[in-house]
Amino acid sequence: MSQPLRLGIAGLGTVGIGTVKIIQKHAELLARRTGRPIVISAVAARDRRKNRDADLSAYAWEEDPVRLATRKDIDVFVEVMGGADGAALEATRAAIAAGKDVVTANKAMLAHHGHALAAEAEAKGHVIRFEAAVAGGIPVVKALTEGLAGNAITRVMGVMNGTCNYILTRMEGAGLTYAEVFEEARQLGYLEADPNLDVGGIDAGHKLSLLAAIAFGTRVAFDAVELEGIGRISIDDIRRAGDMGFRIKLLGVAQMTGRGLEQRMSPCLVPAESPLGQLQGGTNMVVLEGDSVGQIVLRGAGAGAGPTASAIMSDVIEIARGCRISTFGQPAATLADPVAAKAMAPAPYYLRMELTDKPGALAKVATILGEEGISIDRMRQYGHADASAPVLIVTHKTAREAIDHAARRLPATGVVIGEPVAIRIESV
Repeated sequence: MSQPLRLGIAGLGTVGIGTVKIIQKHAELLARRTGRPIVISAVAARDRRKNRDADLSAYAWEEDPVRLATRKDIDVFVEVMGGADGAALEATRAAIAAGKDVVTANKAMLAHHGHALAAEAEAKGHVIRFEAAVAGGIPVVKALTEGLAGNAITRVMGVMNGTCNYILTRMEGAGLTYAEVFEEARQLGYLEADPNLDVGGIDAGHKLSLLAAIAFGTRVAFDAVELEGIGRISIDDIRRAGDMGFRIKLLGVAQMTGRGLEQRMSPCLVPAESPLGQLQGGTNMVVLEGDSVGQIVLRGAGAGAGPTASAIMSDVIEIARGCRISTFGQPAATLADPVAAKAMAPAPYYLRMELTDKPGALAKVATILGEEGISIDRMRQYGHADASAPVLIVTHKTAREAIDHAARRLPATGVVIGEPVAIRIESV
């Protein structure tokens, strides 16, 4: 049997320990599947005394991940510390400089520094693999770089943050407000230390930017992702959308259009009976569309020790087998500078507003929408017991700019109470 593949694992949180456990549990299976043993030479973490529910006594210990990254007895540096900069970035660069391959779960680091890191690794003939950085246990990176490599990808779409999907489906199922479910998620430990990474769409936006780079052969452009979180979604929106046959999801969409590369992570309505509409709890789903294969739907656990460690190991196994794929599916030097779309592709929109109970109120709203070129597909007005009435409107395809302009004009009619809510309806 060939020489063992020696790992150095930086970070012994849930994912790092999950990876250790897979290697310890499946040592013989991994060796059969790769033709060589996979072993851990050393690990790195700040607190050596912490109880981690795993036997680490056989491994050398480094407190400094940079020292781990440059050890002569490791071939692959496994980075599961997290963070866009700081120790994770420094250690990753040190590993590349020392001639190591890198496996990482760090979407933030790659979203901000991925192209530069890929160029550094490829210049030395080494690889960076990051299956675990996007959608947990779902093998979406390999689907794009390998399984669908013969396709021109037309669209990448999906629910890529399980916490947000949990919040939205919990609100719907239990009839709870956003604030109530947010606090519940916090107490359950579902939220990042900075909750805005989850509910603000940043975490999912990092993932979308990485998939877009692979799908469309462009440099990672996280700064061009249009981000909108779920904080403004009310239980009324969820109920009213359900009445109209939709569910609300924090949906990432990337597509190359005549306007440029469109990347957005925002609340959208999807048909309730669609695969995305049926997605419940903390599960992730990614939809890939290619010109030859059509639509592929991938569903699975988007986080957690087991699923994420499984993704880490899929990359380690790939390296052990001698598979050498460029970080983003093609050499970093060939990735194009993306031109960000200046406007989103037209789409139907859901509009919710509160109208005063006056004759002609709906006519005034319809006039404003008509003047902005917005055509109404269907409308529903709900019964009321006071001086106002909730109204829902679903439009035909229209530009977001027209929706925004109309929303700014509507309060001036004197019949719209508060600020109208507008949510894009995505075809799936």
